[in-house]
Amino acid sequence: MTEDEYLTITDKVGEGFYSEKRSKFLAFAHHVESIDDVKSIIASYRTKYFDARHVCYAYMLGAERKDFRANDDGEPGSTAGKPILGQINSRELTDILIIVVRYYGGVNLGTGGLIVAYRSAASDALDHCQVVARQVEEIVSFDFPYIMMNDVMRVIKELSPRIVSQEFDNTCSIKLAIRKSMAEQLRQRLQKLSFGQ
Repeated sequence: MTEDEYLTITDKVGEGFYSEKRSKFLAFAHHVESIDDVKSIIASYRTKYFDARHVCYAYMLGAERKDFRANDDGEPGSTAGKPILGQINSRELTDILIIVVRYYGGVNLGTGGLIVAYRSAASDALDHCQVVARQVEEIVSFDFPYIMMNDVMRVIKELSPRIVSQEFDNTCSIKLAIRKSMAEQLRQRLQKLSFGQ
């Protein structure tokens, strides 16, 4: 994988399950793109599984994988959120939230048992996800006189950026999204056109 690609999962929710000594661990892996996504999904699970003892989770956001959090929701420190996050890290995923809902079975599992349970449930959920590689994109904006339209379109055809928005008038402006490693090349090609005028 190149430095301008990252791995995430599709929008289909991956579901996993683990049970130990009558405790049940239901795991759900979601594709998310913001903290707001994370918060609303967690809130919906807390409502849906209001009778569960714990709703633990971990998430990772952003192509650089720097924005993350693990939450034990009342389980002993680092026995739930951290093993869930560990599964996200071991597969190098981002833009993902994994929630593990625990129904207590009446028997304490101990810290080692909890770590295994949360890790296994999260791993099972990930096994039911489809992993996809996405490109880190950069936005390149360019303003040009209408007379340069054909030249600009030729560059777009050759480098195939995604057109985010365009306005064609006496002065035209276009916004393009292209994978990060090619952004500089696109900028230079477009600027060269300006000098040709």
